[in-house]
Amino acid sequence: MSAAPGPQVHFRTCNLCEAMCGLRIELDAGRITAIRGDAEDPFSRGHVCPKALALEDLHQDPDRLRGPLRRTATGWEPVSWDDALDESARRLHAIQREHGRDAVGSYLGNPNVHNLGNMLFGPELLRTLRSRNRFSATSVDQLPHQFAAYLMFGHQLLVPIPDLDHTGYLLVLGANPLASNGSLMTAPDIRARLRAIQQRGGRVVVMDPRRTETAAIADAHVFIRPGTDALALLAMLHVALVEHAPRLGPLDAFTQGLETVCALARDFSPEQVAPHTGVPAPTLRRIARDFLSARAAVCYGRMGLSTQSFGALCQWLITVLNVVSGNLDRRGGAMFTLPAFDIVGGPRALAVGRGSFGRWKSRVRGLPEFAGELPSAAMAEELDTPGPGRVRALVTVAGNPVLSTPNGARLERALAGLDFMVSIDPYLNETTRHAHLILPPVSPLERGHYDVAFHALAVRNTAKYSPALFEPGPGSRQDWQILLGLQHRLLTLRKGRPSVRATLKYQALSRLGPERVLDLGLRLGPYGARFHPAKHGLSLAKLRQAPHGLDLGALQPCLPQRLQTKDQRIHLAPEPLVADVRRLREAFARGAASAPGSGELLLIGRRHLRDNNSWMHNVQGLLKGKPRCTLMMHPQDAARRELADGMEATVTSRVGTVTVPVHVTDEVMPGVVSLPHGYGHGRQGTRLAVAAAHAGASHNDLTDEQAVDALCGNAAFSGTPVRVRRAAAPGAATPAG
Repeated sequence: MSAAPGPQVHFRTCNLCEAMCGLRIELDAGRITAIRGDAEDPFSRGHVCPKALALEDLHQDPDRLRGPLRRTATGWEPVSWDDALDESARRLHAIQREHGRDAVGSYLGNPNVHNLGNMLFGPELLRTLRSRNRFSATSVDQLPHQFAAYLMFGHQLLVPIPDLDHTGYLLVLGANPLASNGSLMTAPDIRARLRAIQQRGGRVVVMDPRRTETAAIADAHVFIRPGTDALALLAMLHVALVEHAPRLGPLDAFTQGLETVCALARDFSPEQVAPHTGVPAPTLRRIARDFLSARAAVCYGRMGLSTQSFGALCQWLITVLNVVSGNLDRRGGAMFTLPAFDIVGGPRALAVGRGSFGRWKSRVRGLPEFAGELPSAAMAEELDTPGPGRVRALVTVAGNPVLSTPNGARLERALAGLDFMVSIDPYLNETTRHAHLILPPVSPLERGHYDVAFHALAVRNTAKYSPALFEPGPGSRQDWQILLGLQHRLLTLRKGRPSVRATLKYQALSRLGPERVLDLGLRLGPYGARFHPAKHGLSLAKLRQAPHGLDLGALQPCLPQRLQTKDQRIHLAPEPLVADVRRLREAFARGAASAPGSGELLLIGRRHLRDNNSWMHNVQGLLKGKPRCTLMMHPQDAARRELADGMEATVTSRVGTVTVPVHVTDEVMPGVVSLPHGYGHGRQGTRLAVAAAHAGASHNDLTDEQAVDALCGNAAFSGTPVRVRRAAAPGAATPAG
């Protein structure tokens, strides 16, 4: 919509993280004068975090690109949209014609799932490329969740969500929802929701190698050694299944595999796993018993669990614990959403695919495909390893893998050697600086918004549409228009001439746009005319009439109807996951401690409320306060290395070395150090003035692309072995050792 002169008030959803907070944006003469929480939003109820103010900064950012750029021998030069799209399609087509379709790879970053147009039109471009070398942020993040959901429930996005507003016991492993605002658990004002659990007599317990912001307000926090969570979960299952009886309740009628899980749990008592996890057996047994005795309980784990060597096992075992304790598909336990735009059970043309596993493997290392993608940890080697099938061209969409995937230094060297690269991105950043063409979309405030993904992962069923706040600038294009334009050109080149059918489809999709596709999905969804009388059914028009959003109700039991498995049963013991327990046994041989080698520490990441993606570091308002890119280290470990708070230290892993200030604190357990994600902005050739002034060190200059979950291929960031020592003074010789 156009911003008319004079005072106005607009309501929209913040799309800078998963929380979907409602915003009240005040304008005067077409300029934003205030951004506040929307007190009438039924989901967020007025809550807002500091990131919301960044929407204005991002819109006005002088570093944000407003038109296509071409890289030349003398620098970057503007180019028209038609020329940029024509050249991109022509060069991609030529490389595929000469070297095969897999010679063109793609990488999709996290912001894609916050973008209605990209969610609806991005898959079309990928299908047109027909390449098996597809990569995304999924395999450096939540792939283990999707992997377990696919095997257990038949759909990669049928992920159980904690029913926070009704639970009596929340057990959190490897997650910090006070910093993430909830992740794969969309829950605005998470602090109030956690306090409400305590106020109604419940408990919040956190197991984590760091005493996080969430742990600080929890009823109890327990340190656990990085990478050992699967052992702790198996020990809790030992208590639940060996020392107590399983309680499946109504799920018993359509669940298979309980006997197999019971047999596995027998060998993992709390006493047997304690030497590895660092959690005393009585503590682990008490947590398990309290969980089992709660009126309603739910176990939840996120990044710290997913990004380790046994991430898939962890997410599987969490769900098993919720099942056998009677807390799956139960009020206050782990439940499933019923979103208005149903990407799980809706019409096939609008739903996300169920998933797949192992249909092909990566060329160099043989890592498995999942849902049509290869692990991002394999991307650099697929670009820089000579031989048939090498990726020679790359399309990136809203991603900065140099800072967000393991061994970023190797990846940036590989990017520099590509024959061609095109990036659909609003910034000239650490990754896109290697592109030959950059195609920048409009700002988030210049496009309509509906959270296709996060309504499907929320702790309550809601729906909300946000119209564009500003008309796109002259000569600018929406993300979906860029994707569709590139796709159409590729199809035309492939056929040798404009196809009537392809042209008509392109024209039809151009007229439809994301909003009309959204409207169709709402009408055919569980609250639309398909299931309700037309005058009562949900549609985009009705969402437009409800600017604060609609509350569609609390999560409700929905099994077995919601299951997507062919036999309509829960598969509690999928064979690939059961078989992977052998690898866990071998990694932690009985009686052997799991600490790293002499002098090594285990590196974990961390997140701050003002951080999300690396591009947010170009917003001055989000970088207020003390520098956040520091290495947290326990006092005992710092003293052994003669390090004090504020001193510079060098951190070295197998793949690289960074220098970073030390923050000495007992927030981390002995033997563990923590460095935040998303920094490393000191690289040359970017246009990120604010980020460059707060460059920091990249966590992913230390993480190892060879370290993956061998079962599903997800990157194993958490628990990277590193050595830490005092940095040499300027001009001094570096000490040996």
